[in-house]
Amino acid sequence: MQLPTHGRFPYRPWRGRPQESWPGGRKLAVYLGVNLEHFAFGEGLGAELAPGAGSGAGPQPDVLNYAWRDYGNRVGGWRLLELLDELSLPCTVLLNTAMYDHAPELVAAHRARGDEMAGHGRTNSERQSTLPEPEEAALIAESTARMRAEEGVAPRGWLSPWIAESRVTPDLLQEAGYGYSLNWCHDDQPVWKRTRGGRILSIPYPQEANDIPAIIARKDGARAFAELVQQDFRERLRQVRDGIPQVMGIALHPYIVGQPHRIRALRRTLAEVAARREEVWLTTAGAVFDHVTTQWAEDSIP
Repeated sequence: MQLPTHGRFPYRPWRGRPQESWPGGRKLAVYLGVNLEHFAFGEGLGAELAPGAGSGAGPQPDVLNYAWRDYGNRVGGWRLLELLDELSLPCTVLLNTAMYDHAPELVAAHRARGDEMAGHGRTNSERQSTLPEPEEAALIAESTARMRAEEGVAPRGWLSPWIAESRVTPDLLQEAGYGYSLNWCHDDQPVWKRTRGGRILSIPYPQEANDIPAIIARKDGARAFAELVQQDFRERLRQVRDGIPQVMGIALHPYIVGQPHRIRALRRTLAEVAARREEVWLTTAGAVFDHVTTQWAEDSIP
């Protein structure tokens, strides 16, 4: 039976892949994806601390959940910045362009650190996968133009709000000049995806070491999430001894991990990651893209 397929890339088994490496001969690349997001008041999508209007539990405005999300921009994001500075950790900022108007100081603080800025749509109150192709292309173009104007350079990477793709999202991103996408979690190495105009690199983005699925969906506590990230990291360090390089992403949202009890638990885990920097490449998604496309043999990329 032939099932429908996306046709973007073929299956390639993990066992037997070429033994490439990251800078310095390292085999494990670790990047932090810090999601800076802003949400519409009284409408649209958004993660929920407790059942709210989005779950049909009450009318808009959903003050409880809106305020909880905005805590990340007002307080939690600054706590997370302090932790990143304390441990000298770089990050890739996944940026809603609405943040330029809502919390420009927080964006500027990441810019001052030299953090990579990757596209993350206009706001996480909308989902690009529901739009007709011309409107989705316009959303990507508007977000890209705003980031180019603010940062002086266009972003090279994209994570869709809610990781929601239409059937043409990879095509539209490649046509808009993007080199890589973080939307797919199907592998532990970068994978080339075909598009109608060329190709785009898919860099692994986590759905396990990610605070939204862990804490919001599965209801894990702060310690459970920190231990999940810790065990993921330790197991990957053991696995890469076989020579197959891996990418480990850690996805963080300031309104979740920026809460005091969660950042306290996360600090211990990230400190362990930072302490292994001689063995591990602590990097950004953009640097992974650069290394793969310039240093890896063409046939070594799945």
